[in-house]
Amino acid sequence: MSFPLLTATAALPAIGAIATAAVPAARRTAAKWLALVVSLATLTLAGIVFARFEPGGDRYQLTESHTWIKDFGVRYELGVDGIGVALLALTALLIPFVILAGWHDADPLETNSSRWRPTQGFFALILMVEAMVILSFVATDVFLFYILFEAMLIPMYFLIGGFGDRAHSGSDENAAAQRSYAAVKFLLYNLAGGLIMLAAVIGLYVVAGSFSLSEIAEARANGSLDMATSTERWLFLGFFFAFAVKAPLWPLHTWLPNAMGEATTPVAVLITAVVDKVGTFAMLRFCLQLFPEASKWATPVILVLALISIVYGALLAVGQRDIKRLIAYASISHFGFIVLGIFAMTSQGQSGATLYMVNHGLSTAALMLVAGFLITRRGSRLISDYGGVQKVAPVLAGTFLIGGLATLSLPGLAPFVSEFLVLVGAFSAYPVVGIIATVGIVLAALYVLVLYQRTMTGPVREGIGGMPDLKVRELAVALPLIALLIFLGVFPQPLTEVVNPAVQHTMHDVQKKDPQPEVEAAK
Repeated sequence: MSFPLLTATAALPAIGAIATAAVPAARRTAAKWLALVVSLATLTLAGIVFARFEPGGDRYQLTESHTWIKDFGVRYELGVDGIGVALLALTALLIPFVILAGWHDADPLETNSSRWRPTQGFFALILMVEAMVILSFVATDVFLFYILFEAMLIPMYFLIGGFGDRAHSGSDENAAAQRSYAAVKFLLYNLAGGLIMLAAVIGLYVVAGSFSLSEIAEARANGSLDMATSTERWLFLGFFFAFAVKAPLWPLHTWLPNAMGEATTPVAVLITAVVDKVGTFAMLRFCLQLFPEASKWATPVILVLALISIVYGALLAVGQRDIKRLIAYASISHFGFIVLGIFAMTSQGQSGATLYMVNHGLSTAALMLVAGFLITRRGSRLISDYGGVQKVAPVLAGTFLIGGLATLSLPGLAPFVSEFLVLVGAFSAYPVVGIIATVGIVLAALYVLVLYQRTMTGPVREGIGGMPDLKVRELAVALPLIALLIFLGVFPQPLTEVVNPAVQHTMHDVQKKDPQPEVEAAK
């Protein structure tokens, strides 16, 4: 039997999480280094997975299949396609930066705290989330995916509620109450989506007699699976609702600004750059593959919701006074673009949506983590408390600017390629939708440039004059992300050649072809 590479890639951070949690209370630094080493080792395994994946090969590669719950037909079944391998690599890449950025975020405030282990718990929870997200990107059994989809909520709940942002304005009691509210809201929204999905998962098994994606696809291909139209639509809605909450798509998005605002900055990155990608990924893998006719039936409504997310999120970002909440609303707008690309049902749109997931993860991580360094120095998330930062901390201001320019999809940076493909794909199939979506680009330029102007330019405000520039650890976080944004902005081929074959499989699932341009015959 070949080496179970996918299992090893997910098992390593899970084992590392247990080991990190077991580090003695007084050895907080050792726990940090252990978590960092485990995350780098996981990145190495993810790199091997990416290198071994053959874009022109089978749809699912490096497959593993073992009986799990025999009586219910549940299998431990894994396989990675081009979309999954890109997001697996993104997850493994970002976690070391999240750990480095949060190096001191869970240190106890009390000097005599050897009895407590908040630092160990913080980094162990991050590694456990990584393990579950990686497995969710490679799970090809619907029930296994559902278990992971729900289980990752538990460590995220404790990360949000137990390790809040120390730059919170107001009393400690008020900060704890808002943290608790954000964590409970996150959990309830996602649990509600998960429970509805569970009903749909059970319904799918009743209809198809299997949880295996490959078996269901084979049954559909040979005509042995005859799913009634109304049944397929109800099952699609059950799956899509859960994924729309996780994504997050308007109007199921309201948990995100609270969660990102109250969490520590690295955890906020973990939410929007890693965990939320499971929702949009699942729309491609499960909604379109399992319910192709229902996906086409729901497309008009979903496109409207995506457009609302794009414009609504951008408008609210323009009016924000809190830096972290501004980035949260910007992410809602960006997720609208991703959903738009998926349901435009064109190869350009879906390739752009997949690239958008990767590039949004990189750009949001760069912007949010540098913003976190800024907030830590000043002790405030309010935009009005800043001004003139570029005069005293030019490197911090420069990295913040590049992260912001990537967020607004400036040509030459990675998100531009993906946003361009999404808009081209949307416009070729639905011209009016493509035109309306471009409003989000204009608004993105507005909120990013206004944010930079108010925080970085102008006279140096009180409390800013002695602000130090980025330190070595912080540069080790920011510079590689910026380098990747530039590299993938001018040379996206390493991603596109992996993603495009998987997109063609998805297009075949829904039996859609790219619309042909209308060319008038020469007179």
